[in-house]
Formats: sequence, C-alpha cells, structure tokens
Amino acid sequence: MTAQLKSHSVGQTLVLTLSNPEYRNALGPEIYTAGIEALNAAESNNDVRSVVLTGEGTNFSAGGNLNRLMHNRSLPPEHQAQSIDGLHGWLETLTTFPKPVLAAVEGAAAGAGFSLALACDFLVAAGNSVFVMAYSSVALSPDGGGSWQLARTLPRSLVNQWLMLGEKITADTLFSHGLINEITEPGQALAGALTLAERLNQRAPNTLASIKELVNAAPAQNLFTHMQLEKQHFVKNLHHPNAGIGIQAFLDKQTPYYKP
Repeated sequence: MTAQLKSHSVGQTLVLTLSNPEYRNALGPEIYTAGIEALNAAESNNDVRSVVLTGEGTNFSAGGNLNRLMHNRSLPPEHQAQSIDGLHGWLETLTTFPKPVLAAVEGAAAGAGFSLALACDFLVAAGNSVFVMAYSSVALSPDGGGSWQLARTLPRSLVNQWLMLGEKITADTLFSHGLINEITEPGQALAGALTLAERLNQRAPNTLASIKELVNAAPAQNLFTHMQLEKQHFVKNLHHPNAGIGIQAFLDKQTPYYKP
C-alpha cells in the first residue's frame, strides 16, 4: 500500500492522518509533498483555524522506512539528499504555517516521526506512547530538526544520552521536561488534541499567528531586537478588527466571536 496523507475536518480543525500502516506510518517523499500541499491549502482557507497531525492505527510514525533507506544506498548520495530536502521542506512549511499545529501521538513516534511531533506547536500524547531517536542504532544521525529541537530545550548531556544511545523515552518523561502539553488515556490522543484545538479556534487567528512568529523568532534574536518585533505585531493587532471585538467583549463581559 502506498503511503498517503489522509485529511478530514472536525469543525474548524483540519485533521491530517499519516497513513502507511504496513510500515507503522513510516514517512517518505509522498507524505512530504502531500503535507506541503495540505498546509498551503489550509493557510488560505478561512474555515480552517487549526491543524491536527496524527497517525493511522496504533502508531504515530516509525520515521524513515529502513527498506527504502537500504535501497537508497545503491543510488547516488544526491538521491537521499533530495529526499531529506523534501522532509525539511515540509517541516519548514509547518513551522512558518500561521495557524496552530497540534500533534496527536499514539504508540511510537520514532526518528523523523519524533522530529515531526516536536516541530508541532502543541503535542498531545497517550500515556503509553513511546518516543525514540534510534538513528544511532542503525549507524545513522538525526534529520528533521530533532537534534535542534531537543538541544535548544534540554541539557546537552541528556540530549547526548537520548541521541547517542537511542534510548526509548516515555510520554511522562517528555511531559516532565515540558515537551508534551497533555497526556491522555491510551486511544484518546486525537480526542484530546481536538479539544485543545477547539479552544485555540475560539481565539483571534491573527493573534495566534503573531504569537507563533514571535516564539519561533525569539531564540535567534537579542532582547532589544525582539522587542521591536513585538511592537510591530502589537500595533498591527491593535488595529485589526479582532482587537475591537475582543476588547469590547471583555468590557461588556461577553464572549467574543473573532473574524478569520
């Protein structure tokens, strides 16, 4: 069965499902291309206010398909480089996508699947889910930004332990380090992510887009440069119709209903 990215809507949330169950939802070029196309379409669709990324069946994603990687060893190195460019292009699109993206993880999130979950703005995981960067177990090194995501958040010695030894990490451990937003009962990660997405859908989309851009920009900027960027976003959002809606609703003790 060919790997594919399925999609359906739940209210104002677009659900994208990694579907390659024969290989535990392993990722590949078809998924990368479909992911970019889906996010580009969702960006211009005012009916979509958030995106949830999940896996079909009992696993989120096993990461790369080892059979495909073994085959790629017989091809010129440029072939694998192009494949990784596809993965990185999808993750860049996800990172710059102006709407919240939530990962709903059941079972295993391994290798690039772990990197993909870390790249999302929110991570909801079942209590029995397992995360692992097992690249070193097959004499490979990370891709998909996973080493960057972990290294900017956690102590160097712990990241080296997880990456060099390829250790399995529980949802509870990631939660204790602030990398998971919510832990659910097994089988309920998608439901939990959809509930969280609905809370986000009630907030002003322009404000969420600004916050996402500010948070992503912060690590590369000094405080004073970042405050200038904050000023630009604040002034822009103050003069957006949604600020008038939000402020008036607060003063009137009413529920605001924001425009796209």
